[in-house]
Amino acid sequence: MKHRFFTPILLVMILLASGCKDSKTAVTSPDGEIRFEISMCNGAPVYSVSKAGEQVLDNSAMGFTLKGEDSPMAFVKAELVSRDSKDETWEQVWGEDRFVRNNYNEMTVRLSEEGGNPRHVDVVVRVFDDGFGFRYSFPEQENLKEFAIMEENTSFNFGKDMKAWWLHRSVPYYEDYGNNTLMSQVDTAHTPFTIEAGENRYYAIHEANLTDYAKMNLTPDGEGKLRAVLTPWSDGTKVYASAPCVTPWRTLIMADSIGELAASKIMLNLNEPCVLEDVSWIRPGKYIGIWWTLHKDFYTWYYGPRHGATTEHTMRYIDFAAENGISAVLVEGWNKGWDGNWMKNSTGFSFTEAYPDYDFDKIMKYAASKGVQMVIHNEYAADTEHYLSQIHDAYKLYSSYGMHYIKTGNVNVLMDGKEQHDGQYAVNRRRQIVETAAQYQICVDEHEPAMPTGIHRTYPNLMTYEGIRGQEHDAWEPEGGNKPEHMTVCPFIRGLSGPMDYTFGTFDFSNPNYPFCRVNTTLAKQLAQYVVIYSSLQMASDDPYAYQGQKAFDFIKDVPCDWHESHVLDAVIGDYVITARRDRNSEDWYLGAITDENARTLTVRLSFLEPGAEYTAQVYRDGEDANYENNPESVTYSEQSVTSEDTLEMKLATSGGCAVRFVKK
Repeated sequence: MKHRFFTPILLVMILLASGCKDSKTAVTSPDGEIRFEISMCNGAPVYSVSKAGEQVLDNSAMGFTLKGEDSPMAFVKAELVSRDSKDETWEQVWGEDRFVRNNYNEMTVRLSEEGGNPRHVDVVVRVFDDGFGFRYSFPEQENLKEFAIMEENTSFNFGKDMKAWWLHRSVPYYEDYGNNTLMSQVDTAHTPFTIEAGENRYYAIHEANLTDYAKMNLTPDGEGKLRAVLTPWSDGTKVYASAPCVTPWRTLIMADSIGELAASKIMLNLNEPCVLEDVSWIRPGKYIGIWWTLHKDFYTWYYGPRHGATTEHTMRYIDFAAENGISAVLVEGWNKGWDGNWMKNSTGFSFTEAYPDYDFDKIMKYAASKGVQMVIHNEYAADTEHYLSQIHDAYKLYSSYGMHYIKTGNVNVLMDGKEQHDGQYAVNRRRQIVETAAQYQICVDEHEPAMPTGIHRTYPNLMTYEGIRGQEHDAWEPEGGNKPEHMTVCPFIRGLSGPMDYTFGTFDFSNPNYPFCRVNTTLAKQLAQYVVIYSSLQMASDDPYAYQGQKAFDFIKDVPCDWHESHVLDAVIGDYVITARRDRNSEDWYLGAITDENARTLTVRLSFLEPGAEYTAQVYRDGEDANYENNPESVTYSEQSVTSEDTLEMKLATSGGCAVRFVKK
């Protein structure tokens, strides 16, 4: 009797003492494990999150400071407006997994001011079994029409300092190594921001559906607490808006394993479905190109005696692509405007006029006759005004030849000489380019982008992004090329945001023009990255001469870029990764394993294969004498019969790898 009587009284006392809890404004995940709650605490709105009864985020701030106001919006009430739920499965146009389950519980809570001219903001929360997303919605209202946001006051209060993997905000184009520090040692970081919260517990902060808004960055704000910092306009304003409008979703993946972290589809589920009625022209695939030899300074982008983009060179690449089942050819430096001053004089670029030694008409017709697409390079040096003045003429020209792919470039610190790459201005300009491309059935490989946030679900013609310290650094980087651990980190930071155009595929490791720099992997690791690193467009970056007579090139020809399902089987961030994927268009499976500078032996169970079926495993592995520093080309090939009951042992050299194709018998 005493136990039954005192327990509820004690609970009420605790709730009253905190003054910050209200079960009416809480929502749980479909499995009941995750609980998200909004409440008023000390006169301000906060949210808190728990999982399986354990506090994950406690009293984290919400709200805004608007232009012309010295303090945040003075919300005094948090009231439930509505609830909803959904459980559906949708099919991706392309992706790491063909089918995506979208299962969440939702609530909308209204934050309201009081006084003579009260305003209100709605918070829409969706909780999934592996995390949550919430966004702010500014409804149409009398006292808030056009306004400017000076600060978004969102925070993530974990309450304790934990190890995190992150990218520096100060490094241009996100071309940074993953940094591993305590949260308190971060300066300002990009998202995704990944936290190792202890054994079998991972968190990743990011955002979804970045539309007409500034990108969110993170900075420490007390013990175990991170605060949102929006990329500003040049005048210091963060976002210009008018009601009604919504912000991007603020997301947190909450995973109990490294595989669950990589598998989360929260970001995609929080974007709008595909808006394109006809997607038959959007096709994943591999491409080669006049690119790597430019970075190694064998040829030049600009017109002259060493010009790379010539008719003769391009025809050779087209022939090689057609003969080897490579779907497309990229050519950089084909168009007028490449000179020693192109970054400062980007208005010299033409996107319809080729140099005299590049017969555009002949090349396009020849590629079409061979069934090869051209990835037409459009570097506009972040001068969107100049690019948009030509965009319709350019896309109309490319489409007239049946060509569906472009690669954009924004190599310049500021967009149009004034705004940052991931501010509201740049976000809107890039979206305009993607939407215009869709009108002409053009697919976009976007370089120097804003960090991906899942827009490729809505516009699947936005097929891949750079936004990564890519393999071009291995050609000329003064520090000697990308570090061996680089690709064992990227899948769990940058890779959580979307496809990565990293441009691997090196077979010729010599670099006579820049002998101080090199590709710091083995050849087998180059192969394995086609499975470990996801992109719907994958490059085989080397000159076709480097692939001739190489058995290892068979793996590049075979490996697809579109998958039925994908699984990270095992990984330690910064040490090694093992990934398996099943082809979307066959019953074949592929496996990639990579390691950092340490040689290691990895064993993987093949339980992902179909039970009862027998497969031929085509194994490309590091040779016994392989190492990335002085014998990277050593690779062996073997075949063996396997089933789902078997295990596979892989001996990886320093910065080595193993790539396997499983062909069902």
